[in-house]
Amino acid sequence: MALKGAEKAAILLGYVGEDIASEIIKNLDKRTVEQITAVMKNVKTLKKEEVEAALEEIKKDLNDESITIGGKEFLKSLLTKGLSDEDAEKLIEEAERESPLDKLNFADASIIVNFLSGEHPQTIAFVLSLLEPKKSAEVISLLPEHLKADVAFRVARLDRIPEEALRELEDVLSTQLNITESQGKKIEGIKAIADILNNSPKDIEQGILEMIEQKDPNMAEAIRSLMFVFEDLINVDDRGIQTILKEVSTTDLALALKTAPEELKRKIFRNMSQRAAEILKDEMETTGPVRVSDVEAAQQNIVKVARKLEEEGKIIIAGKGEEELIV
Repeated sequence: MALKGAEKAAILLGYVGEDIASEIIKNLDKRTVEQITAVMKNVKTLKKEEVEAALEEIKKDLNDESITIGGKEFLKSLLTKGLSDEDAEKLIEEAERESPLDKLNFADASIIVNFLSGEHPQTIAFVLSLLEPKKSAEVISLLPEHLKADVAFRVARLDRIPEEALRELEDVLSTQLNITESQGKKIEGIKAIADILNNSPKDIEQGILEMIEQKDPNMAEAIRSLMFVFEDLINVDDRGIQTILKEVSTTDLALALKTAPEELKRKIFRNMSQRAAEILKDEMETTGPVRVSDVEAAQQNIVKVARKLEEEGKIIIAGKGEEELIV
């Protein structure tokens, strides 16, 4: 039986019981909990051999012929032990109204592109705005060149997906989307495409922005103002830089700084110990010539770390269209 990670996690949580499972839940990120919740919302009984296959790492004998996994009451009891009552209820409600578009987030990007082939660019824009930015970035990179900028432009212009359009998507997916009752769905188009481009390769990001700029310079500027790129680390305070440096490898840092502005290099060096700065400089000097793609990949890795820390509230990135900071 081929099980996904969330399904295996659900089996493990059901097997260890509520007390242990609640402790595990406390240490998981929100997205992981959401995925497991979606699997556990319904009661499921598995055969002994199926449980053993999923828990092959656990070298124990199973005494029962079968094990019951999930169910709303079990799930509610489990989640409320690890989360607040409000968060637990919210996760259960979200799991109960999971839509086919949510499931697309777990599909291969090429499958989604095939699914969208032949659809109007506006329909593609609707779908991309509803998917997670990382998945949308994978999909947009696989679209034909003549569609990339057109679809990105349409995403940026979105502020709401009409109910009628959602119904058309329902017909295509042959099921009910359950996104809203009657008012459509509110979309922040500029932010949506900024998030997508933040997760896209550098060449695709730049190409799309250039084409959007030709159509609407103000829109392109608005998108850029919400994007975070490696050079924006200059807007992070010293404490934030130190926090980021704890999460990135010296190898990535040495590659990323190859093309960095001198001001940013100085900022990085002064937030490291003298010994660490010397090691980093030595690695940069001994690395020699490197491919641009390797430098961009390293910078993207550090950007992902910075964005994650910002989302967690551990650092603040100033100058990205937010309020001014009061020191």
